[in-house]
Amino acid sequence: MADVSELLRVGSGVDLGAIDPAGTPGLPDRKEVRRDPKGWARAELVTLGAELARQQEMLFANAKCNPADQRRVLLVLQAMDCGGKDGTVKKVAGTMNPEGLRITAFGPPTAEERQHDFLWRIRRALPLPGYLGIFNRSHYEDVLVVRVRELAPPRVWKPRYEKINNFERELTDSGFSLVKVMLHISYDEQRRRLLERLRDPTKYWKYNPDDVDNRAYWPAYQQAYQDAISRCGTDHAPWHVVPADRKWYRDWAVANLILDALKRLRLSYPPAGFDPQAETKRLEREETGRVSKVNGR
Repeated sequence: MADVSELLRVGSGVDLGAIDPAGTPGLPDRKEVRRDPKGWARAELVTLGAELARQQEMLFANAKCNPADQRRVLLVLQAMDCGGKDGTVKKVAGTMNPEGLRITAFGPPTAEERQHDFLWRIRRALPLPGYLGIFNRSHYEDVLVVRVRELAPPRVWKPRYEKINNFERELTDSGFSLVKVMLHISYDEQRRRLLERLRDPTKYWKYNPDDVDNRAYWPAYQQAYQDAISRCGTDHAPWHVVPADRKWYRDWAVANLILDALKRLRLSYPPAGFDPQAETKRLEREETGRVSKVNGR
């Protein structure tokens, strides 16, 4: 199977218009996949989930047994409205142990957060060593929505690209593995998903009238995303664009990206800090003594 991470990786000069939001890069060209790609991907996600859980457990175990081990993984999810961030978190993170996860959804900054640098709230949400963190939206909002909706002048948001690059270099130098993902949906697919929410009373809570207003800014957002990806796609913190019109492909692809990041850490379970054989004998002696006391009564 093709290297999904390499296929989805993008950098400077990225053209989102040339990336098919309904594409399926890296999907195996096999008979069973061609026959039922959706069914195959959903079944494969179960297998991927089991391995993600195992890798995550090893990451957590190493940090618990060795305080000097600073390794951790951070998934940064960005997308247009209805792009599937919540669904991705549910389907992919749901395969792992919540004890080792830290999931943060960033909305508009609070009054307190506005009193600080834009990275202040991001730093407070970073996962601890041994954890897998997920950002549903992130520091990139400050060069996306802030730019498009003119919430700050260019002299404020333009220097943030360099600040983001420095911040992400700081993270990777201190043990973070960054997985930055843009879920790429089409204009028509966004409309379909908005209509779906309006037709289902159980999804009214997910609908925001502002989402319709934002559709008028679609070209501006696409340009802002292209600039953010081009300027902040680095060797230590590359960007990946995941076609997201097909939810089943989206979930499969993101699971592969996270798994690839974990495998690059070459994790293994930490060795025992005690003598397992000696501890086994202690427990056996304890049991023998307990039985002897019971029989002696």
